Amino acid sequence: MGTLGFWRLAQADPDWVAAVDPDGTEHTAGDLLARANRLTHALRSLGLEAGDGICGLVPNGADGLVLYLAALQAGWYYTPINWHLTGPEIGYIVADSEAKAYFVHARYAAEGARAAEESGINPKRCFAVAGEVPGFTPYESLVAGHPDTLPGERTAGATMHYTSGTTGRPKGVRRRLSGLDPDDGAELMTFLLSLFGITPGRPNAHLVTSPNYHTAVTQFGGTALHMGHTLVYVDKWDAEETLRLVERYRVTNTHMVPTHFKRLLALPEDVRSRYDVSSMRWMIHAAAPCPVPVKRAMLDWWGDCVYEYYAATEGGGTLATPEDWKAHPGTVGKAWPISELRIVDDDLNDVPAGTPGTIYMKMAGVSFDYKGDKAKTEANRLGDFFTVGDVGYLDQDGFLFLCDRKSDMIISGGANIYPAEIENEIMVHPKVADVAVFGIPDEEWGEQIKAVVEPAEGVTPGPGLAEEILASLEGRLSRMKWPKSIDFIAEMPREPNGKLLKRKLRDPYWEGRDSAI
Repeated sequence: MGTLGFWRLAQADPDWVAAVDPDGTEHTAGDLLARANRLTHALRSLGLEAGDGICGLVPNGADGLVLYLAALQAGWYYTPINWHLTGPEIGYIVADSEAKAYFVHARYAAEGARAAEESGINPKRCFAVAGEVPGFTPYESLVAGHPDTLPGERTAGATMHYTSGTTGRPKGVRRRLSGLDPDDGAELMTFLLSLFGITPGRPNAHLVTSPNYHTAVTQFGGTALHMGHTLVYVDKWDAEETLRLVERYRVTNTHMVPTHFKRLLALPEDVRSRYDVSSMRWMIHAAAPCPVPVKRAMLDWWGDCVYEYYAATEGGGTLATPEDWKAHPGTVGKAWPISELRIVDDDLNDVPAGTPGTIYMKMAGVSFDYKGDKAKTEANRLGDFFTVGDVGYLDQDGFLFLCDRKSDMIISGGANIYPAEIENEIMVHPKVADVAVFGIPDEEWGEQIKAVVEPAEGVTPGPGLAEEILASLEGRLSRMKWPKSIDFIAEMPREPNGKLLKRKLRDPYWEGRDSAI
């Protein structure tokens, strides 16, 4: 070890353009290093110690990257927060993560400030980035007067992403800190990209296509940076703009979801052929099942640079090279060299090849817990293996195929959406007797959110009631979780013990489909 890691690379070559903001502003490695050092000194002066946490409600770009780099060299946990959430949802994460500092970009001032009140965090620990946030200290005031020199006693920190559970409340996935030098820790992280054959050094550029609060986006972007690649950020994804950026920055690698593929393929042929995208060598995708025809069309257009994997925030995973996928169409790949898979039945016995069961994974040397939830941590374990509840099977050659992504979870545009959380919010409406939420097919997003409501006695179902129910979610549930449509039913299908037979409701919408994903 000793050649990779952002801080080492930035000291050796401070003029390398390490990041490009969505507006085109370029940031050198030396500039980012100085900013991260200043922030580390400033937060240490407030009493932050290794093992503490910080939260950031910031858009894609250098501002969030500086928070990440400071945390990862000071031994802190960094939690990037989904900016589509409402104040109470954000506040829950700030409180649950026990954040010692909370950063909010001016763009999200309203919900960010609501969250601060909700969380009970000390107002002196709240900082406004790139503008004003009511009651928050400007970021510039926090770092003023602090040196840009490398801090002493550096130790590797980690990200702590929040992943929702079927009970609706998200949980922080927390790994033990390694105690390593930050650059050595970062160099170990580069193993992930090396699995795909990605090489370190310049000229290489990584296009960040999705919000940085997603685990994979932080991991792939951060790891590319530690390999010396330039990070090119987008604010709002656009198909043609993606092609323009690939050509402009000679992008060599990126991380996408199948929704991006569908929109790229929908571009007219004259637009597609207008851009030189020959620099792309690793177009990596995950987060949602990719229909076989869509993947074939991408391989035909981009060539053998489309890689797929299956993994979880918790760790472990599979990888399908373009060659693997062509030989086993529809697979999400084989287990990583440091990962193992088990497919088990309801009695936790291993099943033979070709038989669907619950997917369990483990990754050598990696352990995690759900912060503050020992029961949830232990509930998903089978010895050293864990599951996120997905169902799939292995073929004779050890390639994994997904059958169903968690019986209830909805994947829309690559985002995981948990029905229980939505059901809980709709259920409190006085005109609702019962509710079920699930995903139905959507050609563009993979799935869209459908709610089926049993109206309270004496309440007339119809478009008016549907509008009233949706309006009641304003400010309580982020828009991306709102049902696209609401259907009504006279009586919800439940077993005598109260268990909802959700499949009875969902199956008619999926009739004639190859899979119930």
